[in-house]
Amino acid sequence: MTTKAAPRSLVAPGCALGALRFGGLTSPVCSESGDRDRGRAAFRRTSRESLGLLRVAVAVAAAAASTESHADELTPDHAAIYTLQDENAAVSSSTPTDRYYVNGLRLSYTGGEGDLPTFVQEIGHTLWGDGSQRISFEIGQLMFTPDHSLLPVPAGDEPYAGVLLAGVSLLQDHSDTRNILSLQAGVVGPAAGAGELQNGFHSIIGMGSNPWCCYQIRNEPVIELTGERVWRVALGSVGAMETDFLPDVTVGVGNLRDYALAGAVFRIGQGLASDFGVSRVRPGMTGGDAYTPAKPLDWYLFGGVDGQVVAHDITLDGNTFGGGPSVPRNWLVGDLELGGAVMFNNWRLSYTQVFESHTFRGEQGGLHQFGSLALSARF
Repeated sequence: MTTKAAPRSLVAPGCALGALRFGGLTSPVCSESGDRDRGRAAFRRTSRESLGLLRVAVAVAAAAASTESHADELTPDHAAIYTLQDENAAVSSSTPTDRYYVNGLRLSYTGGEGDLPTFVQEIGHTLWGDGSQRISFEIGQLMFTPDHSLLPVPAGDEPYAGVLLAGVSLLQDHSDTRNILSLQAGVVGPAAGAGELQNGFHSIIGMGSNPWCCYQIRNEPVIELTGERVWRVALGSVGAMETDFLPDVTVGVGNLRDYALAGAVFRIGQGLASDFGVSRVRPGMTGGDAYTPAKPLDWYLFGGVDGQVVAHDITLDGNTFGGGPSVPRNWLVGDLELGGAVMFNNWRLSYTQVFESHTFRGEQGGLHQFGSLALSARF
């Protein structure tokens, strides 16, 4: 028995059998609907893939931009900073001017970010966590004289005192805070050379010499450990000018001074993120010597107040083991400061006028006044 094979279909896939007939044969007519369906499906797949690739590209570009911006923020500033500062009571409206805290002279070197020994970095990270770090070295001299410079100095007047110090500080910045840990050591008394410096300068300008020989704090080694934190709180803008607020807390311990300070500074200007306020000779509020200019020209004006609780001050209380001149120290001391700063390229110049309440009982006159001028350069 012979089986006849089924005729092969002449209808191509995706074609529909048409109604045209030629004789006894049926002619298939291909429909385009299948091709259109496959085309649409392929187009949709291509569109989805293209959209996915576009999304990936946008995400990668955004991530790269964010990473680049973050990297710029974290790029270490390796510039070293040199600072010369002098505080002097000659800049005052009171009479006489050459009395009490007469002069504070300071020279410092601040290294670049990250340019410090590993063990010092570990101290900062242990105390404060992450942040950019600098190390600073300084030498300085403080000078104090009584109101009456002629002998005999009346009882109850501030003693002559000179302090010569060398110090090292660790500065660590994180976002909008700055922490400063400082250790200063040196000598108080004639060995500090304050008498020779003052009388030598007086001879140059034609003034008489002061009798440092007879009513002065005796020689004694001194040391002071100081910890400080400054917060930088942005307050908004006034036109093209920025404003911020710098709360400050400081604690110092040692046979030089024992004190705690709390205060704040208000600033208005441009480029306030460049620093944490101007530098001051301690125990005044200080923003430190480190600064990174935000623009070629930054500037600001400021005003601030602080209060200090003073448990010990060798220049007023006298030598640790007694036997020398001293005055009854005031426990509470307050400062009012006004000034301004300008940063041009790598230079910073600042001036602060300070009005200080009485530091001891029996101090004469109103608020003690002095000016503080600081010049810094980055290299």
